Amino acid sequence: MVLKDKAKIMDAEQIDKTLTRIAHEIIEKNKDIERIAVVGIRTRGAFLAERLAKKIKDIEKREIPVGILDITLYRDDLTTIAEQPVVHKTEIDFDIQDKIIILIDDVLYTGRTIRCALDALIDFGRPKNIQLAVLIDRGHRELPIRADSVGKNIPTSQNEVVQVKIQEVDGADEVIIQEKED
Repeated sequence: MVLKDKAKIMDAEQIDKTLTRIAHEIIEKNKDIERIAVVGIRTRGAFLAERLAKKIKDIEKREIPVGILDITLYRDDLTTIAEQPVVHKTEIDFDIQDKIIILIDDVLYTGRTIRCALDALIDFGRPKNIQLAVLIDRGHRELPIRADSVGKNIPTSQNEVVQVKIQEVDGADEVIIQEKED
């Protein structure tokens, strides 16, 4: 499958401003800031979680615990993604019991990744509340899952792919819509 760049939706400055807005939304929704912890879904969600926690700290002058969640073994398509899928370490070194967990991912699409993340997270304890924040919501849900905080809604066709690039992984911050070509 060949992907052709169709449109650049966000650049580094827009991503940064969007994360700042999401941080303010989270603070506004959650007056009990001491109970908040941020957990990012590996890979790009983990880096977005770190950035978001830093923004919350800059605003509230309070350190926010950050965790990284690997959902590989919770996927319902594990046998179709690779013969030997690579499992990474989940890094949640704080007690999630009675915490307000802000779950972070880069793109919300079918909802299946989030379902896996919820299953994985619950294995660590029972949080008071789990909220979902995503940089991009592209629609096409297969499960009844919605984000509490959305950076940008991007209506897409099934023939398109939303590519979020993050400096720490890809060497640049940008969001691009790509089109599948035969």
